[in-house]
Amino acid sequence: MLTEEEEKFIAYWAANGAQQKKGVHALLKGFSSGISIGAGIILLIAAGWYERADMEVHSKLNPFFLLLIILIIAVFMAFLYRNYRWEMNQQHYLELLAKKHRQEKDQSNNTNTNNQ
Repeated sequence: MLTEEEEKFIAYWAANGAQQKKGVHALLKGFSSGISIGAGIILLIAAGWYERADMEVHSKLNPFFLLLIILIIAVFMAFLYRNYRWEMNQQHYLELLAKKHRQEKDQSNNTNTNNQ
């Protein structure tokens, strides 16, 4: 038997699955993850923990270019996170549907064998 939570997920995903792929909420979560990675990169550069890399950054890298790279990383992470979460939920939904259909089939087979 499916639990009540699984039944609720099936109903929710059947109604909202297509909207979730285009939703903004998951995109914002991924974007914040990308910004966090970018902030970590800036902190590592600012801390000067690796002197040679620090010299290269300060001699050749334009700060605007660095911010552009961080923005690109953030957008990529947002896109990747949203698609990953959607695929995981879609797979879970399909597994639950298969489980539900299998249980219904087993119940109908049991009913048919009991009637004969």
